[in-house]
Amino acid sequence: MSRVLIYGFGPYRHFEKNITQAIVRKLPSSRNLKKIVFPVRFDKKQFTDAVKKYRPDLVLGLGRCSRGRLLRIERRAVNLRRNNKSQKGRAIVRGGPKMLASTLRLAALNFGKRTKVSRNAGDYVCNFSMYVTLDYLRRRRPDARFGFVHVPHDYNAKRAVKFAKMILRRLA
Repeated sequence: MSRVLIYGFGPYRHFEKNITQAIVRKLPSSRNLKKIVFPVRFDKKQFTDAVKKYRPDLVLGLGRCSRGRLLRIERRAVNLRRNNKSQKGRAIVRGGPKMLASTLRLAALNFGKRTKVSRNAGDYVCNFSMYVTLDYLRRRRPDARFGFVHVPHDYNAKRAVKFAKMILRRLA
């Protein structure tokens, strides 16, 4: 059985709740499943340390998105971050690739009308976590796979937990 690391994020800024925290906490515990809720901050070490410590075969990141009604399967992360829209973006990894593609082909699992494929994970902490994790796996754990899903902030939590369980079942 594969070792899986699934993560979401806690509250941030003026958002008192983060749906991804609820999803991660509601997933059933398992010996091969490590669940983490990260604080929302640009801290490479929190992501790379989790991968180092748990040595997962699969990593699934969940992030909250402010718009849309569908779950967004992210195909790539860009080497760009900024704290807010008024700032100019800067590189996450100086001299790193401009973008890194997801290595976990979630779109191929065919979830139907509940999802859409996205090529833009944004430039905030979700994209940051995705890029940092993909970069680390690319260099240190090339056999491990990574995928990321953005969940609308007002998405039905029970439905989102079912979706996460379905991903985990299909990948097992």
